[in-house]
Amino acid sequence: MSNTKLRIIVAAVMVLIAVGAAILQHFSIPAVKYLGIAIALAMIVEYILCIRKADKQVLRSNWAIFAAFFALLCLMGFSINLVGARPWIILLLLLIISAADIGAWFFGRLIGGDKMWERLSANKTWAGQIAGILCGTFAAVLYGLLGTDTFMPQLMWIGISVALLSQYGDLTASYIKRKLGIKDFGTILPGHGGVLDRFDGWIYALPIIWFIML
Repeated sequence: MSNTKLRIIVAAVMVLIAVGAAILQHFSIPAVKYLGIAIALAMIVEYILCIRKADKQVLRSNWAIFAAFFALLCLMGFSINLVGARPWIILLLLLIISAADIGAWFFGRLIGGDKMWERLSANKTWAGQIAGILCGTFAAVLYGLLGTDTFMPQLMWIGISVALLSQYGDLTASYIKRKLGIKDFGTILPGHGGVLDRFDGWIYALPIIWFIML
């Protein structure tokens, strides 16, 4: 099976899990919050395992960068506790970030063009970033239409902001992987790498939303 097909299948399974959590939430079971906490914890554990396997010289020379990234992950995990109390926000984040990531990947490969930051991430293009923002924004507006049957213009700004933040979370994770000398944080999600590779879009989005909610 090709990597592209495997990636699509795994993405479909993740969507089904998110839908299942939303259905359970409808019956007053806090599945969305628990799913968010599980993802955040998995990201932190995955990062710790990568640090434990890293070259000691690399750790010594970049300890401040790795420590700052760990603190950022912990802040993201802590943010889930408050943001998760409003499950519709977690579902909206999942939808926007997933749509932005898929859009950036698909249209980046389809259109190609100039690289955003080739030394950091060889596959990311400006065309992919723009497409990702558009797809994330469309997903946010669609979420509002399906939920309320009305067009909610504020969701456009939320979609743009979260989609953009998710892509810079992705770039930050790529920078850390480059420092560690690894391709993926893990292999738990075939075709996608690890949990941290798949949900690195949460790194900035969740803490900022938590701060806004405060």
